[in-house]
Amino acid sequence: MAKKSKKFQDAAKKVESAKAYSVEEAIALVKEIDFAKFDATVEVAYRLGIDTRKNDQQIRGAVVLPNGTGKTQRVLVFAKGEKAKEALAAGADYAGDTDLVQKIQGGWFDFDVIVATPDMMGEVGRLGRVLGPKGLMPNPKTGTVTMDVTKAIEEIKAGKVTYRAEKAGIIHVPIGKVSFDDEKLLENFRTIHDTIVKAKPATAKGQYVKNISVTTTFGPGVKVDAHSL
Repeated sequence: MAKKSKKFQDAAKKVESAKAYSVEEAIALVKEIDFAKFDATVEVAYRLGIDTRKNDQQIRGAVVLPNGTGKTQRVLVFAKGEKAKEALAAGADYAGDTDLVQKIQGGWFDFDVIVATPDMMGEVGRLGRVLGPKGLMPNPKTGTVTMDVTKAIEEIKAGKVTYRAEKAGIIHVPIGKVSFDDEKLLENFRTIHDTIVKAKPATAKGQYVKNISVTTTFGPGVKVDAHSL
């Protein structure tokens, strides 16, 4: 295990590890103990009582945060002809078809999110081995495989985030920056919470939300009392 820095250890001393803080207390605390020299990202983590090995208990989707993420996403759109022109007019940073496929195959990754029209997925599928591990593969469940490229781009630019349960039922989602007002972080947090609660699989047994924590880029995690959300 990597040794924790003195700054991290000092920050961790201010957190009661056994306590589940109210969401208001948790947000205020993670901002107070943040020690990054830049505007760090605030992230929430959920541990859910699901079995992701079962197809009907895999959780994946996307939601637009009311106050954005504090980061401007660079959007690449795989589309042809008029749809590519529409994408650029809607604010896409890049749009094209086989030329962009070849560029990515050559090692170019100067973008954050990919949107693709359905007719392009055959071409995009060739990039599965490089896009998949980076979490960049377009998917209908997150609204990134669509003919309505304008809507997809506008939502991403407005602060759309994706979420996906990992093998152990863990979900990580950014909710903003340390520079955000507490109320804006709180509103984003509650939007994520409502979305994840509604995504509970019908076949999930026992306690669904087992643990929630909030943290900053380098800071220690702070447990959150789910009832306060």
